[in-house]
Amino acid sequence: MPVDPASLRIVHHPDPVLRRRADPVAEITDEVRAIAERMVVLMHEAPGIGLAAPQVGLPWRLFVAHVPPPPDSPPQGDETPPESIPGPLAFINPTIVGTEGPPEAAEEGCLSLPDIHGDVLRPPIVTVEATNIDGSTFTLTAAGLLARCIQHEFDHLNGVLIIDKFTQMSRLRNRSAVRQLERR
Repeated sequence: MPVDPASLRIVHHPDPVLRRRADPVAEITDEVRAIAERMVVLMHEAPGIGLAAPQVGLPWRLFVAHVPPPPDSPPQGDETPPESIPGPLAFINPTIVGTEGPPEAAEEGCLSLPDIHGDVLRPPIVTVEATNIDGSTFTLTAAGLLARCIQHEFDHLNGVLIIDKFTQMSRLRNRSAVRQLERR
């Protein structure tokens, strides 16, 4: 059944689509490209730096990300993994093929968990393979906020939310807010 991209909205926990493993995108069609473009619009409007298809109610292995470089940031060298990307990028059927470094704690939020933030441990460098909206496969090694964003959105494709990965203190601090969201 075709999906009207204009009808897409960000869904909130405890919507069941957020907890299921997403299905691979069989073919990159005009519909898939239109959905990815709509997801970029929703992500920017929210505002956020990443959005996965399950977050708009679609059980597809697709996410978009845009971690822009800070203003006046010097260009990154060829030897260091990028911490930002100049424009939005779609990751279709992504696979994390490697991580580097011991997990580091940093605060994360989620567009499907409004007003809930907490520390999550993640490796500081990640390598992902995916297909873009043109049907070309690519490999990206990322660091910093971009690496964290990729891992966060990839978790969504497997039905995992940040509340599942919060540190114990963050879990305790957010317990009431999560319960309120689940009662809505």
